[in-house]
Amino acid sequence: MDDTPPGFNDDRESRVKLPEERDIVALGIIVAAVIMFIGHAGAVLPGTVRVMLGTGSGPAGYMVSAFLLNAALVIFGWRRYRELMAEVRERRASEEEARELAFTDPLTGSLNRRSIVPEVDRLIAETRAQGGSAVAFIMLDLDHFKQINDLNGHRAGDTMLITMARRVRQVLPETAKLARLGGDEFACVMRYDPRDPAMIDRIASAIISAGRQPFEVAGGELAISLSLGIACSSALPDPCENPAEEMLHMADMAMYHAKKNGRNRYDWFEAKMERELRMRADLENGILAGIARGEFVPFYEQQVDIETGELTGFEMLARWQSPRLGLVTPDRFIPVAEELGVIAELSESVIAQALRDAREWDPRLTLAVNISPVQMRDPWFAQRLLKLMAEARFPAERLEIEITEMCLNENIGLVRSMVTSLKNQGVSISLDDFGIGYATLAQLRALPFDRIKIDRQFIARLSRTEDTANVISTIASIGEGMNLPVTAEGIETESLRDSLRRIGTFKGQGYFYGKPETAEQVRTRLKSEARLAADTAANDRATHDAPAVHAADPAA
Repeated sequence: MDDTPPGFNDDRESRVKLPEERDIVALGIIVAAVIMFIGHAGAVLPGTVRVMLGTGSGPAGYMVSAFLLNAALVIFGWRRYRELMAEVRERRASEEEARELAFTDPLTGSLNRRSIVPEVDRLIAETRAQGGSAVAFIMLDLDHFKQINDLNGHRAGDTMLITMARRVRQVLPETAKLARLGGDEFACVMRYDPRDPAMIDRIASAIISAGRQPFEVAGGELAISLSLGIACSSALPDPCENPAEEMLHMADMAMYHAKKNGRNRYDWFEAKMERELRMRADLENGILAGIARGEFVPFYEQQVDIETGELTGFEMLARWQSPRLGLVTPDRFIPVAEELGVIAELSESVIAQALRDAREWDPRLTLAVNISPVQMRDPWFAQRLLKLMAEARFPAERLEIEITEMCLNENIGLVRSMVTSLKNQGVSISLDDFGIGYATLAQLRALPFDRIKIDRQFIARLSRTEDTANVISTIASIGEGMNLPVTAEGIETESLRDSLRRIGTFKGQGYFYGKPETAEQVRTRLKSEARLAADTAANDRATHDAPAVHAADPAA
């Protein structure tokens, strides 16, 4: 395939004939000196010959001097002309080298972003003028390339990029162009018959297959996958001022879509991808602005003893009160906040508010808070949580931290350290989403958990299959055997509650007991039940101050 920058050869050939590359003045002086040399030679040489033959007098002295001066001038002029021409050739070579560097990637020898854009514009203009063909733009990105760079060094990363460029060239048609856009992003541009898009599908599949082959780096082997996005010129808007930039944008969106849907694949650009990308960008901007404006607030879901129906506490659930999107649930914004790296800031601001809210409740009511796996990777999380509790003057024995099974396999040592630190301060620790397959009995014994929570998936299937009832019964037996109380999530109906009552002793939560409520709604209901901290304190004082009643008292 040809990776020569567009128009580069033509321009180089035309530069040979440019008049400024020859010193006309020096050349004119040499020609004049030669003419004068010939004229003086015609006067000096005959006299010199006569003197040598002894037949006459020699030439005049001034003529000899002029002749020698002309000879020296010719020699000097020619040498100077050759030096000037050598300088011109060197300068031209430097200019050509600089131009080549400006249009090519020095690491892989491919084109670069600067040169691929005009090439795409040229191809699109040609296909539109000729008709019958279209231009395909393939954007490809190495998955998790930064991790390979960080773990194996930049030299290994450079070797991988060079090898990848060579493999892609071998797959592409001869007329295709390959460019490295920067970092680990490459672009391929080629003509194709729009009636046969399967040709581009085959090329994209071949690129992915070639990229998956192991790389030999530093005496070992590394493997990597590719994500590709494909755009075609027929999808361009009409009119389009910058078709190349627009195609690059479309291919980039398709590549992002491929990464979002599992990587190691390719996707063709579709208009809906742009809408999704804009929605994602709006969501990201909204989250960042919402954190600064305090739009993320705690909601509270009741936790109840399913045997007696007594309220025992609440689980805090984050909600986003977006002025544009309305009330947004965490399944929509938490994954985005984790990718943006702001989940800790968001979560801690909501936890701080929840601690202040729960401080007004009956001291016998607990507050459960779910912690993101991203936060559990932070070795300073426990210290920051304890600081939030101290600032809110919230007693540690009323707080229950819920961590998911997924955390256990990421860094069990760090999790054990944080759990132990929080336990030493009186905080309770629950293992959330138990039963989805990560935790083992050994891990339950290794970490000082106070409670396990059955994943809502099992509870939802309880009324449909007998096997699920057996699984829940087994979990209840494990909890009883290890002295770990069990909470069942997702109790939506009375029949589910009754089924759990028959299986064992549980704490439960779910829509059957009520939907999550705002802090003000919880406060209003607890006040109506005289279960605020002020009410409890007043009742305790009244009980303490009441006179003792004895059997002999006539008023008994």
